[in-house]
Amino acid sequence: MSSSRCPTPFLEETLFTNGGFVDGRLCQELGNGLSCCLPCPMTDWAYPDRFVTLGVAAEWVAVVGTICCAFLLVSWAVLPVDKTYRHYLSICLTTAVLLMNLGFVVPLAAKPDQCFDRITPNYQKTSSVCGTSGALLILGGWSGVMWVFLRAMSLHLQICWQVVVGRNFMWFSQALGWGIPVLGVILALTFSGVSFRFGATCHINHKNSLADLWIPLLIFAGLTIIIQFATFGYCIKVYLASLADNSASTEGSNLPSYTNSIRTMTPKQAYRRVRRVISLQWRGIAIVLIIVSDVIFFSVVFVFQDNTVQSVKTDQNKAQDWIVCIAFSGGNKNACLDKAGSLVVNIATVGAVLLLLAMNGIWLVLLLGRWTMITGWRDLLSPASRARREFVSVDARLDDLKKDTRSYEMLSRDTGKTMDEAVTPSVVTPISPAHMRSPFGIPLGNQESMTDDDGRRTPDYFGNTARYHAPTRSFSSPRPPTQTVTWDARETYAPRQQQQGQSPNDDYVNPLGMNRI
Repeated sequence: MSSSRCPTPFLEETLFTNGGFVDGRLCQELGNGLSCCLPCPMTDWAYPDRFVTLGVAAEWVAVVGTICCAFLLVSWAVLPVDKTYRHYLSICLTTAVLLMNLGFVVPLAAKPDQCFDRITPNYQKTSSVCGTSGALLILGGWSGVMWVFLRAMSLHLQICWQVVVGRNFMWFSQALGWGIPVLGVILALTFSGVSFRFGATCHINHKNSLADLWIPLLIFAGLTIIIQFATFGYCIKVYLASLADNSASTEGSNLPSYTNSIRTMTPKQAYRRVRRVISLQWRGIAIVLIIVSDVIFFSVVFVFQDNTVQSVKTDQNKAQDWIVCIAFSGGNKNACLDKAGSLVVNIATVGAVLLLLAMNGIWLVLLLGRWTMITGWRDLLSPASRARREFVSVDARLDDLKKDTRSYEMLSRDTGKTMDEAVTPSVVTPISPAHMRSPFGIPLGNQESMTDDDGRRTPDYFGNTARYHAPTRSFSSPRPPTQTVTWDARETYAPRQQQQGQSPNDDYVNPLGMNRI
């Protein structure tokens, strides 16, 4: 390298092979066939040293976001739906953000070499880490845009058009939400490729990038914004119409109304329906706005940066002052950072883009996660939480009731003992539940009791007469029977009408034998 005719720190292009991503070199013709190139990577010369620290910090934030996405996905897969309220739109959106975060996590773990040689960056064919991180970033970005678009469309159909999205919309969403991103990745890698251009993560190259990535991506992002604001506009219109609605039929009525057609709904009924939907979907609305804003911000910033670097290659006069400054300072980049400011995006904007993209997983766990997930994992993993007082009924085989096949006793599922063994020594049967006490020994009431031949007191379950309470909106009343029906109280176990002068113990029926056939 000592034979280089270029001033320090520039290197002569003819001293290197054509390996790596040759189009990623930043070189300038000085005449007489001499082409001098800036050492790789270019960002080390255009940005201060804290740019590397900022990139590493964004990658660690992406690690936290990846953990959050993984927590949501595992919770949705393992915990019951009443703890997570999972939905395929949320699951697919979280998967998309997880893929995008992995585009930052893979370089952090692999620590790839950004340069093929001293002036040439690596690209997808010379670095597997570059190809993997670039593909994950494009796939995650495409998927994120598509699933927020589908979520916004679903909400718009429900609120504005009163359409119940069902199985057909789900299959349509799966085909569109994953089919277009896969097609977009194939087109981007085939016609443009990815290389190390902007930190440790590979990004799409300039060639054909507008046609195969940025323009289609921004079209769907723009449609998402339009649909979302159209939904907001409809909500505002419904709210204003409800303020002017003075119809008595919609005020103070708790009766159910038919809402099969939006034309039959009064403004206040429509407002209540819209408010109910928004109260259930506000988390989804917020995450749609956050992710689509991040993607648009990143797209605009990167396209601007890409076009600026490309303009420097085509018009060498734009970077003349910066190149001369570096040459005369002997490679001291800090002395020339002010002249490089017009050629690159400022470091504050770059940091904001990287951090916002890496934080999408954190936003997801804050907006789509629920506290019941924590309690669900606690109940699943903690044996003490699972030890509840739940009871099941089994057939009791008691010595004194062997022939009674309908008797049963309450067992504690946790201890394997009957509740009578754990709490009270008496047998719990359907007709004599432990002297009118609950399994925990709490008295159930002050019922009247009868005395049997052995002197034991048995609760009288049939001596109380229930009162008839007419319903509030009932227009009928109980009528006496038209004919007198007689029956044998011994066959039905109903209490006999006591004759005058008759003892209560006459013809007594043993309650313990009433369930025998």
